[in-house]
Amino acid sequence: MIPAARLQAAIEILDQVITAARDGGAAADTIIQRYFSTRRYAGSKDRRAVRDLVFAVIRSLGERPVSGRAAVIGHARPHDPELLALFGASGHAPPVLVHGEPAATPGLAPSWLERMLIERFGDDAERQVTALLDRAPLDVRVNAMRANRDAVLANHPDWELLPNTAHGVRLPSGTNVEALPEFGEGLIEVQDAGSQIAAATLAAHAGETVVDLCAGAGGKSLALAADMAGEGRLIACDTDRARLSQLSPRATRAGAAVETRLLNPGGEAQALADLMGSCDAVLIDAPCSGSGTWRRNPESRWRLNPARLERLVATQVMLIELATLLLKPGGRIVFIVCSLLPAEGEAQLAATPNLGPWQSRILTPADDGCDGFFIAQSSRL
Repeated sequence: MIPAARLQAAIEILDQVITAARDGGAAADTIIQRYFSTRRYAGSKDRRAVRDLVFAVIRSLGERPVSGRAAVIGHARPHDPELLALFGASGHAPPVLVHGEPAATPGLAPSWLERMLIERFGDDAERQVTALLDRAPLDVRVNAMRANRDAVLANHPDWELLPNTAHGVRLPSGTNVEALPEFGEGLIEVQDAGSQIAAATLAAHAGETVVDLCAGAGGKSLALAADMAGEGRLIACDTDRARLSQLSPRATRAGAAVETRLLNPGGEAQALADLMGSCDAVLIDAPCSGSGTWRRNPESRWRLNPARLERLVATQVMLIELATLLLKPGGRIVFIVCSLLPAEGEAQLAATPNLGPWQSRILTPADDGCDGFFIAQSSRL
C-alpha cells in the first residue's frame, strides 16, 4: 500500500471506530482486525502503519469527531502536517481537501471529563491526562503456585522486575506472550502492574472463603488463587457469561482451583444467598468508566456520557452493599475501579453503613507507571 492508500484505510477505520463509540459497538482493536481480515493485499507493515496512525489520531482528539476524515485533518494540522499532502494524491488516496471542511479539534478528553479530572488533579491534570494517553507497557504476573519470579527473570535478561509488586515483570513491547513457553505452562499471566497491586490489597490467605464479585475473565481471581496457595474457597462471579467462561481454561493452565457463578443482573443477592455473612474477604472490581485504561482503549473517552456514568455509579453502590452482606464480622472488603473520576472514587465511600473507616489510594500512569486505579479497603463491623 502506498502512503495515500494507508491514509484512506485509516480514515475508513476511524469512521467505524467513531460509529462504534457512539453506538456501543466493537473496540478499535477489533475493528482494525476485522478491516484487514477482508483485505489480504495489506502486508504486515501496512497493517502496522495504519494501526499506529489510527491510534495516534484517537489519542490526539478529546471530543468524538464527526467523521474519520475530520479526525485525520484535525490530528494532522498540529501533529503530522505531511499527511495533508496525501489528500487528493494519485491511486487510492482520500479526495482532495476542501476549504472550510470539518476538522476535529485536538484535546485530551471531552470537556465534561476534563473538568472532573481537574477536580481530581488540579494544576497537575494536564501531566496526568497526557500520561493516560501514552502507549501502555506489557506487564505479566509470575504465577507463584508454579514459578519463582527471580528464576523466571534469570532466564530472560531483557525482562524487568516490576517494583511495588510481589510477582510482577515487565516484558519488551511487542512480545508475543502467548507464544512463550512460560505462558503455555501457566507460569505467567498477562496483568498490568496496577491490577496486580489492586488484587494484592485484599491480602487473601490460604484457608479463607473469598469472593471476586466482578471477576470478568478472571485475571484478579487467578492472582487471589495464587495468594491462597490453592487452599480455601475462591468464588468468581460475574453477569457476563462470555467473559466468565474464559476463566476456567485459564485456571486450568495456572493450576488454580476457582469456583465460578454466573449471576443474573438484579438477582445477585439470591444467587449468593448461601454465602451471606460467611466470607472472609470480598473483592469488587466494579464496572466503571475505564478512564484509568485510556492508554489501552483511548477511544473509550468517546463512549462515555453523563447518563452512562450515572448508571455505573449506581451499580457500584449496589455492589458495595452486596459485598457488605457477604462478609462475616471483621471480614475485609476491597473496592476497585480502573477510573480516576472522583464520582467513582471517594464519592462512593461517603455512606457505607456496617463498614469501618475506608483507606484509599490512587495509582496513575504518570506517578506509578501503571493503569489508573482507585483502590479502597475497609472491614465489616
